[in-house]
Amino acid sequence: MPKLLFLFPILFFHFLRPHHAAEDFVRQPARPLVFTPHNRPQSHPQQVHVSLVGDNHMKVSWVTDENGVPSTVEYGKLPGKYDSSATGEHTSYRYFFYSSGKIHHVTIGPLNPATTYYYRCGGSGPEFNFRTPPATYPIEFVLAGDLGQTEWTNTTLEHIHARNYDVLLLPGDLSYADTQQPLWDSFGRLVEPYASRRPWMVTQGNHEQEIFPMIYPKGFKAYNSRWPMPYKESGSESNLYYSFDVVRTHIIMLGSYADFGRDSDQYKWLANDLAKIDRSRTPWVVVLLHAPWYNSNLAHQGEGESMRVAMEEMLYNSRVDVVFSGHVHAYERFTRVYDNNADPCGPMYITIGDGGNREGLAMLYKEPKPVISLFREASFGHGRLRIMNDTHAHWSWNRNDDSSDVVADGIWLESLRHSCSCAPKMEQKMEHTSGKDEL
Repeated sequence: MPKLLFLFPILFFHFLRPHHAAEDFVRQPARPLVFTPHNRPQSHPQQVHVSLVGDNHMKVSWVTDENGVPSTVEYGKLPGKYDSSATGEHTSYRYFFYSSGKIHHVTIGPLNPATTYYYRCGGSGPEFNFRTPPATYPIEFVLAGDLGQTEWTNTTLEHIHARNYDVLLLPGDLSYADTQQPLWDSFGRLVEPYASRRPWMVTQGNHEQEIFPMIYPKGFKAYNSRWPMPYKESGSESNLYYSFDVVRTHIIMLGSYADFGRDSDQYKWLANDLAKIDRSRTPWVVVLLHAPWYNSNLAHQGEGESMRVAMEEMLYNSRVDVVFSGHVHAYERFTRVYDNNADPCGPMYITIGDGGNREGLAMLYKEPKPVISLFREASFGHGRLRIMNDTHAHWSWNRNDDSSDVVADGIWLESLRHSCSCAPKMEQKMEHTSGKDEL
C-alpha cells in the first residue's frame, strides 16, 4: 500500500500536460521507485562518492559492511598502478533499530587538474576512477535537485552522464529516505556509478532532516555522517552551510533548515564569507539553497520568504550572479531580481527541484504569470551551467520527460563583476559592508 501511495501523484500527473510546455509535448508514462541492492562482498566498498575539499584535494567516501576494513585509499594515474595512498577517518551511526555500516572518509591529494585518477578503497574490491576539474575555463556544472531514487532519477542520471561535466551541484533532497535508513544505502549505490567519477557537492533539504522529538531533536544524522562537505575549510561550524572555490567561481551552499536569522551562526558566517570574496580571483559567485526565495508555483509558496528577508540584501550587495534552489518539483527561471522586482544588478533565480523524486511534479502555477518569471515548466530534468570565461556563462535546462535529453530552455549570463552598470556599485557596497564588520 505505501508504494501505491507514493506512485499516486505520478499516476495522477500523467494525465496532465506540463504548465507552459510546448503544445506538441507528450508526457512519458509514470515510472516506479527503485531499490538498489548490495551485491558485493561485505569487505568491498559500496556507495562510493567523491567531493572537493580544499585546494587540489578530493574526499573519497564509501561504506563497508565489515568493520575491519581500513580507511585507506590507494590512487594513481594509471589503471591498477597506485603510487600514492592516504588514510582517513571513519564513522557510523544508529537510528532506532538501524545500524549503519562503517562509513569511511579519506582526503587525497594534492591532485593535478583535468586528470583522471584510478583508485581503490580499503585495499580490496573494484577499481574506480574520477576526473579532477580543470584549472582554467571552461568549466561545466550540472545541477539536479530533489533527486530521489525512482526510474525518473535513473533517466536524469543517464542524461547527465551522457555528456561530460566537471562538478555536480545538488540543492537538497538526496535520497528521500525520510527515516527509512536502508534507503540511504540504496541511494548511495544508485548514484555510485556517477558520484564516484565526478565530485558531487550537496546541501541539505527538508527530506534530510529526519528529526524525531526527544530522541533525534537536531536531525541530519544520516546526512552529516554520509555526505560531509568542506565546511571547516570555509570557516563554517556546520555541515549544513559552507563554500568553496573552483575555476574562478565561488560557490556558496546555504542551509534552508539551519538557523538563518541575524543573530544566527549561519548569518554571521555568510556575512564574513561574502566579505572575503575577491572578485578579481573569483569573478563568478553562485549560491545554492533548498527552499526557493522566488517561486510562482503553488507548491511551497512562501516557505523561503523568511530566509529571503534575512539574507537577500547581503547577496544583492555582493552582486551574486545566480541563485539555484530545489524543493519545488518543477523548473522555473526568473530574471535578475531584488526585493520582488526586476533588477539588473540582482541575482538570477532558478528553481531546479526536478531531479526525479517519488512525490511527483508540482503542476499548478500562479496565474497570471509574474513578470519576473521568464520560463516555467513542471517536468523532470537537469540543468547545466557552463562558465566560458570571466564575463560569460551559458545556462541550459534539459528536460528528461522525453525519450531523450532535450534542451528546453537556455540563456547566456554576464557576470555582474564585469557589468558596466553594476560593478562600480558592487565595489562601493562591499567596502561599506567591510567597514560595518570592522565595527
